[in-house]
Amino acid sequence: MRIAIIGSGPAGFYAAEALLRRTDTVVHVDMFDRLPTPYGLVRGGVAPDHQSIKAVIRVYEKTAARPTFRFLGNVCLGSDVTVEELRRHYHQIVYAVGNEDDRRLGIPCEGIARCTPATVFIGWYNGHPDYRHAKIDLSVSRVAVVGNGNVAIDAARMLLRTPAELEKTDVAAHALEALRHSRVREVYILGRRGPEQASFTPVELKEFGEMEDVDPIVAPEELAGCVIPETANTQQEKNLKILQSFAVRQHGGKAKKLHLRFLVSPTEIIADADGKVAGLVLEKNRLEVQPDGTVGARGTGETEILDVEMVLPAIGFAAKRIAGIPYDEKANVIANEDGRVVNPVSRSVIANEYVVGWARTGPQGLIGSHKGASAHVVEHMIADGAGLEARELPEREAIDTLLRQRGVQIVSFNDWKRLDDVEVARGVRRGAPRDKIVDVETMLAVLEQC
Repeated sequence: MRIAIIGSGPAGFYAAEALLRRTDTVVHVDMFDRLPTPYGLVRGGVAPDHQSIKAVIRVYEKTAARPTFRFLGNVCLGSDVTVEELRRHYHQIVYAVGNEDDRRLGIPCEGIARCTPATVFIGWYNGHPDYRHAKIDLSVSRVAVVGNGNVAIDAARMLLRTPAELEKTDVAAHALEALRHSRVREVYILGRRGPEQASFTPVELKEFGEMEDVDPIVAPEELAGCVIPETANTQQEKNLKILQSFAVRQHGGKAKKLHLRFLVSPTEIIADADGKVAGLVLEKNRLEVQPDGTVGARGTGETEILDVEMVLPAIGFAAKRIAGIPYDEKANVIANEDGRVVNPVSRSVIANEYVVGWARTGPQGLIGSHKGASAHVVEHMIADGAGLEARELPEREAIDTLLRQRGVQIVSFNDWKRLDDVEVARGVRRGAPRDKIVDVETMLAVLEQC
């Protein structure tokens, strides 16, 4: 069986491992990525100050070391190679392309200067090639981060870290320089529902109380009506207990403030005379139980104006549309039934094509949760693939020849390891885990010189 996996993030690597460790059939995996660098969000999304999370890369390196695995980086599906061509060269295809687009607030003035999706901000400070030239204006003093998940937490934390804290991380050099001179002193994290519905994890939330120069602030009325047990077991209970500790905490000596607000929704961004963010209109919400038993937020009509000069929406992600791959417009994912790709209208299964990770489910679950989820989809692949290996394919290297004829410089995993060595050596010079190369052209030039 020869299988193409499109995308080299956690879900893609876990799918590869589940396929390659099987003993009932011989599997060859070619993993493609549009960037020369592997690991998806582990490299481009995990916050630079969370190096321990990135240690999972060692697991993926073991998968990449298997003799029947190949990495073909710097290959873009849709422009360098088509879905139809992959169908001719592989028995099965797995889409592991993640969620690269952001969801929008859909409110007036959302597109003005200093209103920047958190995906852009995170890509910028992580050195993602797509966002290295993003305009991030840190000359402001107050920022609103809209959202109550870990992405919002990460964005706020990076804005509030001291230069000394940041210098020890692998934050991109251009972002480190900008953050050194940042004038941001207050950040507001805004949730449309209550503290009991917040989706950030306790470990991430607790970290605000341990930062060098930040006072986390929660007004006691924000927790009114919340039952906070003495023994906190669930994520919700642990979050509430941490929020309560922030609410009773003495503030004063630290230069930066983090405000956690709940039951508010932005309804309009206010622009100044130069067309930049000058404030945010917030509508206060109340909680209502929905027919399906979930708790939702409904606006009360009561509004206030929050005095901020930058807005970072962090309300979720969506899968990008890729030519030739069925897309579910409602769910913002690749159209699928339990990981089998389907026609989005008829819901009929498209044979031998599968999807894993956020492109399958939307943005949910931590990195480790993708291991079991990808293995589940692999079980479908094996069940569906009985006898498929009898279908003759072009030689395995034929896809390489096709790409090189089109002028594509394929980056192998060994090539990536050479880039990795260069980045780590650059990092040593600045006292950091690595100093990332942030543009594809430079990466390819470095490989030609090595």
